[in-house]
Amino acid sequence: MSKQKLDNLGVSAFCESMAMMVQSGIQTDEAIGLLQSGHETGGVLEQALVGMAQAVEQGNTLSSAMEESGVFPRYALQMIRAGEASGHLEDILFRLARYYADQKTISDKLRNAVTYPAAMLALIIVVLVVMLVMVLPAFAEVYDAMTGSLAASSYSYIRWAYGFCWFALIVMVLLAVALVTGLVLWNSGKRSAVEAVLWRIPITAKILESMGMFRFTGALSTFLASGEMQDEAVLQSIPMTDCTPVEDRLKRCALRMEEGHSISQAAYDENLFEPLYGRMLLAGERSGNLESVLQRLTSHLEENCSSLVDRLVGIVDPLLSGVLMVTVGLSLLSVMLPLIGMMNAVG
Repeated sequence: MSKQKLDNLGVSAFCESMAMMVQSGIQTDEAIGLLQSGHETGGVLEQALVGMAQAVEQGNTLSSAMEESGVFPRYALQMIRAGEASGHLEDILFRLARYYADQKTISDKLRNAVTYPAAMLALIIVVLVVMLVMVLPAFAEVYDAMTGSLAASSYSYIRWAYGFCWFALIVMVLLAVALVTGLVLWNSGKRSAVEAVLWRIPITAKILESMGMFRFTGALSTFLASGEMQDEAVLQSIPMTDCTPVEDRLKRCALRMEEGHSISQAAYDENLFEPLYGRMLLAGERSGNLESVLQRLTSHLEENCSSLVDRLVGIVDPLLSGVLMVTVGLSLLSVMLPLIGMMNAVG
């Protein structure tokens, strides 16, 4: 069994390809064989397809073959198993393709939102180190030689440049350490510690909430399309959020459903969505269009999450650029003013 998992793009491509073949009436074993011939040997999916083809030929279902391969996420396996049981495999595969494509888009945006600040922090640190190690000492030596004693001269305020650069460098290094530590904790499975910090920052808290709700509505609409009952669909969708505060709100919503409320009424009472979308959900359920409304909500949450990430980048970008320009500008100004004063004195 392969230990390496398929990424979101790989899962999306596989599901969409299988969906189109199922839609065309191609049998599962033939579809897997066609996919196998279209991939390079040695890849994660190619190795998985070899084992899947053998499993399907022995009479196993598609979901069982995918599970044995060990490269597909748990959510995809659950969805396909439910689709096979309910006879909605084609629809479920198309939904999964869209779901994982959306996950890929959001993941790329989040990666870019972290990569750019990291690059800017590294650039600022390098510039500050150059200023402290090369630029400021060179000017200090020149002024010290010309005035005899820099400390006693009228140009001693160059020390302010050193102090400002050292202060900025320490702050930037601390931010870089915090960023690296957060990434290490996030990737090592200790996401709760990082989320606890991010939830204290308004814009990152909104991003986490929007992402959690996006995953939930996407999973819920897919579970409902597979024929699951509302209460069971909600319970199976809650773990997909990967966000503890959102899960807590959804669990309260599930408790209301146990008391006899519908999903739309429970969501409206718990303020899971904005009032407008909460009323849309109520109207959708009463008119029998709950799944289509959930799909619209999923698209809205994806757009909202992308918008929030772009806003975060829009804040961090000019902020770090401003820190870089102000630091370099003030440092250069502090070393150039004495020179201008000396030239005026000579003139």
